[in-house]
Amino acid sequence: MRKGAFFGLLPAWLVMALTLVVPIGIVIAVSLAERGAYGGFEWGFSFEAYRQILFTEGWSGELEFDPKYLIIIGRTVLLAVATMLICMVIALPVAYVISLCRPKTKTLLLYLVTLPFWVSMIVRVYAWQIILGNNGIIEKAWQLFGGGDIGTLLFTPGAMLTGMVYSYIPLMVLPVYATVEKLDGALLEASHDLYANRWVTLRRIILPLSWPGLAAGAILVFVPALGTVLEPMILGGGKQMMMGTLIQTQFGGGRNWPFGSAVAVVLMAMAAIVLTINAQRARKNAMKGLS
Repeated sequence: MRKGAFFGLLPAWLVMALTLVVPIGIVIAVSLAERGAYGGFEWGFSFEAYRQILFTEGWSGELEFDPKYLIIIGRTVLLAVATMLICMVIALPVAYVISLCRPKTKTLLLYLVTLPFWVSMIVRVYAWQIILGNNGIIEKAWQLFGGGDIGTLLFTPGAMLTGMVYSYIPLMVLPVYATVEKLDGALLEASHDLYANRWVTLRRIILPLSWPGLAAGAILVFVPALGTVLEPMILGGGKQMMMGTLIQTQFGGGRNWPFGSAVAVVLMAMAAIVLTINAQRARKNAMKGLS
């Protein structure tokens, strides 16, 4: 049986090795290489790319602390966390309302939630550029009601955050709905019978029972939000750089492949830490359930 299971899983292991392990190993190897004289990289062993994240070389060759890349990393984490929290706040009531609808209405609403995935991400982000730009929909609507010139809303962290929330909100709604739909209505009725108001019912019953879906959605939103590229480039105008755009720049015009790979390794490490914490939390909850 064990030999049969081994050979049965062998194709999956080979696919994972070729599409996941080997590419990650190549990125790590390039991050430890040296930058080529004309860009690219030359094989070697150096931590110069990682040192560049924290330090820059002064006029006399000494290392000086430079926080500019730490600011980019901090901005990335901050916007990713903000995107995750906003999506959680929006997704829970949306999923709860969908769960209360009739079966045909549920199907229609879930279809509408997934409808943005049928359109290219680039098209969706450019649509927000039209909405938020000069003479865009928001400005036209504001002026229609007597408002003045509000100027462009583009090229700001708020525009980037709006685009990120819009892009990733379906990834939060679907797992939350899968959890909320299984809620036992008798628990809500018991809460009302015990004179609990809606806030207490939400805090003591709905939120705890919906937490597995919220946690799964948080991972699905936070991890891709860390590496987002289109929103900073199109809605941020390149003025608010994030780790994804920094990596793209280093592999593109910067031609500093070791540094781009080092930033990519840091990004993967951050995502791996989040996934490990979530796995440990799920394991502890499973152990508590067994006990």
